[in-house]
Amino acid sequence: MITVPEQHPQHAPRSLIVTLYGAYGRFAPGPVPVAELIRLLAAVGVDAPSVRSSVSRLKRRGLLVPARTAEGAAGYELSPEARQLLDDGDLRIYRPAPPGDEGWVLAVFSVPESERQRRHVLRSRLSGLGFGTAAPGVWIAPARLYEETRHTLRRLHLDAYVDLFRGEHLGFTPTAQAVARWWDLPAIAAQHEEFLDRHARVLHAWERRPDTPPEEAYRDYLLALDSWRHLPYADPGLPAGLLPADWPGVRSSAVFRGLHARLRDAGAEFVGPELMRA
Repeated sequence: MITVPEQHPQHAPRSLIVTLYGAYGRFAPGPVPVAELIRLLAAVGVDAPSVRSSVSRLKRRGLLVPARTAEGAAGYELSPEARQLLDDGDLRIYRPAPPGDEGWVLAVFSVPESERQRRHVLRSRLSGLGFGTAAPGVWIAPARLYEETRHTLRRLHLDAYVDLFRGEHLGFTPTAQAVARWWDLPAIAAQHEEFLDRHARVLHAWERRPDTPPEEAYRDYLLALDSWRHLPYADPGLPAGLLPADWPGVRSSAVFRGLHARLRDAGAEFVGPELMRA
């Protein structure tokens, strides 16, 4: 009997496609054939019509570019913009944040009232990058996010409205109290707990197994990565000494890294060597 994977409602097909390219597809020597996208997304419960409609939306957003494989099959490759986004994301997703205070980057902006839509987009993008709000028009994040912020603002043609600064917090409020004001820490903690609720037991189950079947490894890894990759943007890796005791981000990071170490390479076997350079 063939088992059909269940649809995972918390994982949107578009997000899973981006996650697939980030984990495996961008290492392909050419475009990923549509037939392969359909096969690989079916393993996590996404049907072919959903794959095709989601790919079309990603193409309209300029993230995927249609192209033919060497054999002439229809496929899609990443746009240069999408590759930059994935490269920036790697620094957050796969590299743990340094434990100490590294200083801050500040984004100070002023947008004319006649361009209020740009102001909305700017605030949305800074929030999406993990910035907290220090004051009206003044946003703050750990200093290591400077390069990614610069890339993002230039890509969206918002750099003319923003000045970026590096600095340190000198008071008067203790920095830990200020951080709790700049970010909604309970909401971020809840996202970490949600990740743990979904994926900690998956890691524990794999730790009890002697084998690592490629299709199962691929499925569990792709779903975990799809959940995890959003978290380092909600939680930009604030210094541990400024966070509440027993911060759940420490545990959620350990679970993701455990799943990555156990499953990523085995999952690549299911993806297939023809789609993987390394």
